[in-house]
Amino acid sequence: MRLADKVGQMLMAGFYGLEAPQHILDWLAEGKIGGVILFARNAETPEQVAKLCKQLHDAAKYPILIGIDQEGGAVTRLREGFTESPGAMALSATGDEIIAEKTSKILAEEMATVGINWTYAPVVDITYNKDNPTVGVRSFGNDKETVSQFASASVRGFQSGNVAACAKHFPGLGDTTIDTHLALATLDVPVEQVILNDLLPYRVGIDAGLATIMTTHTVISELDSEYPATLSPVVVNKLLRDELGFEGVVTTDCMEMKAIADNFGTGESAVLAMLAGVDIVLFSHTRELQEAAYEAMIEAAESGRVPEDMIDAANARIANLKEQFAADVGDISTLRSEENLKTVNDAAEKAVVMIKNDGVIPLDTEKRIGLIEFAGSLDSIAVEAGGLTGLADEFKAHVPSAETIAMRVGTTDEDILEKAAQLAKDCDILIVATRNAHMYDSEFELAKLWLESAEKSVLLAMRNPYDVIELDADAVLATCGDAEPSLIAAVSAVLGKFKPSGKLPVAL
Repeated sequence: MRLADKVGQMLMAGFYGLEAPQHILDWLAEGKIGGVILFARNAETPEQVAKLCKQLHDAAKYPILIGIDQEGGAVTRLREGFTESPGAMALSATGDEIIAEKTSKILAEEMATVGINWTYAPVVDITYNKDNPTVGVRSFGNDKETVSQFASASVRGFQSGNVAACAKHFPGLGDTTIDTHLALATLDVPVEQVILNDLLPYRVGIDAGLATIMTTHTVISELDSEYPATLSPVVVNKLLRDELGFEGVVTTDCMEMKAIADNFGTGESAVLAMLAGVDIVLFSHTRELQEAAYEAMIEAAESGRVPEDMIDAANARIANLKEQFAADVGDISTLRSEENLKTVNDAAEKAVVMIKNDGVIPLDTEKRIGLIEFAGSLDSIAVEAGGLTGLADEFKAHVPSAETIAMRVGTTDEDILEKAAQLAKDCDILIVATRNAHMYDSEFELAKLWLESAEKSVLLAMRNPYDVIELDADAVLATCGDAEPSLIAAVSAVLGKFKPSGKLPVAL
């Protein structure tokens, strides 16, 4: 393999659209990139995704990786026509790691069927901070043992489904209040916290055969005060390779995030990542930045700034990964099977936590019931914007007489706000569904006002359960996520179709 091709194996790129642009196909054919990352912007139907992946595989000079953030829950890129799964915190709330393994395997088998062989999951960050904008319900909780238990189960599930798992974000970003998509975060936490707490899920995951790890664009000042983990030889080589003995593939998070782009520049950051010991450098969006990164990486390799033995070692790890998780397109009629749907729906029911019930649940459907839902709020750019959720539709399918209002956080539409306030006062039972109201003053104040003005009330915390700390109602439930199965489970729970048995994996 030419040196240029070896460098190409260390670069992955993303693009916009449902079809691969010609330059991506050309780069694959030339060996200029070693793989592609897909997002929701690239996925419409299983048929289209399978066709796209086949096109990418067929165009490539060498075997490639096709990666995607298919975590389950809030960060799910494949939805239409695929089986949706509860997210990490919901799975943890079930208390059953076998459920986590089964649901992860379902996601993996469906990804593999359409030609995807790498998922950037599971998230193994520990939720130290309720105001963290990035982690939340994407985490298995705030107990290191629980996170480790469920993370390793997810790794086994993904990889038994022939998709490489990727634990993230090394060595941990659960204690920050800054979204690295938007700015560089610095954590001044004791080294002991990192070693004893944050690294445990990685140790356990590695023991379970974890194939890949993604670094965080966060400065852990006690480890390296100059560089974020992605660019730090101390973090990647000393901590991950030497201390943990990890021999798999290390990838960056997207290098176009402002934490990196605004502080280190495109080409230089790509080279610094190589020098830190990272195997794959990821540029998810912009052709010009991808080209600039490649040119800088080539120049650093040819000049000897990045030693060829480092490039060869990275290539060996990448080649092993591609061989272990060889990809092909299969029979898409197997997607979203009845068996798969039953498994994820059962998991979502077992995740529902009943925090309080003063005789309101099961709902009396003969009463006038109102549902006000905050929909589509974004905790992070990582959670892609979509349409209004299906909670109202699911509820009305069971209670056609219900009156429902869905609104986005921060709306200034006086007509909607007035209707919501009137509904809260007039109905016999009011359901308010929040999504991280504790992080949005406007959502919190409105939810509090409506719940207090209602005759009888139900609070559904559909994302972080921290909403229940300061919001109160006659009945309070947490679903720990709002993927499709969790919406179905929430409606079934308030109608009394099952008795919630979930336990919160975070301390309130």
